[in-house]
Amino acid sequence: MKKSIVFLFLMATAMQLSARGDFVAYKADGKEYQGYYIGASSGKGLVILVHDWDGLDEYEIKRAEMLNKEGYAVFAVDLFGKGVKAETTEQRQALTGALYADREKMRLLLHAGVREAEKQFGASGRTVAAGYCFGGAAVLELARSGTPLKAFVTFHGGLDTPEGQDYSRTKSKVVVFHGTADSSVTMTDFADLARELEKKGVPHEMITYSGAPHAFTVFGSPRYREKADRESWARFLEVLKEVY
Repeated sequence: MKKSIVFLFLMATAMQLSARGDFVAYKADGKEYQGYYIGASSGKGLVILVHDWDGLDEYEIKRAEMLNKEGYAVFAVDLFGKGVKAETTEQRQALTGALYADREKMRLLLHAGVREAEKQFGASGRTVAAGYCFGGAAVLELARSGTPLKAFVTFHGGLDTPEGQDYSRTKSKVVVFHGTADSSVTMTDFADLARELEKKGVPHEMITYSGAPHAFTVFGSPRYREKADRESWARFLEVLKEVY
């Protein structure tokens, strides 16, 4: 009950703060999408956030606001489409499953999001991509595509590499935050990715958190682990300072 109250408070706060940013409509593959952008005057750099399987909602807005408080411009991309809601498990599975099955389309949508983000920001070459769960898997897809960003960061994301793909085109650092107790994405997946990145000479940093299950950063969820969330977020901010 206490966690639910905290979650509702955080989400209400995020929605109040969201007035600081703007929802931005853009097109990709003939369809309209809607991201969320919040600018910054500090000149620190741009962070692209990729949503989890719920779609772009209050969670990403909250994270965007948290990053903006640190001085970063943030663009939360939309991979499902303007007005598309993923409210049930079946809808979430259908929306993410379609993109997992069509990696070219996933890349097309990610690249459209990057272009719109850098258009809003007014510059390129100063961008980091980060994602949660499904979004973390999408960020690794972006890394494998050879997109020239400063770093690729995944929080409890899918780590497997699709058949026919590799990290030979990835030049920037890959950072992985993973829960050791994650039963959806196993430590075998974690180790396989580490070996692959090492083999391809990709700079990387991979951290696990004991007792942390899948989705350990999701506020208010039974899976939320405050210590793992706090520590991974602190390291994320350090990575941003290092690459900018």
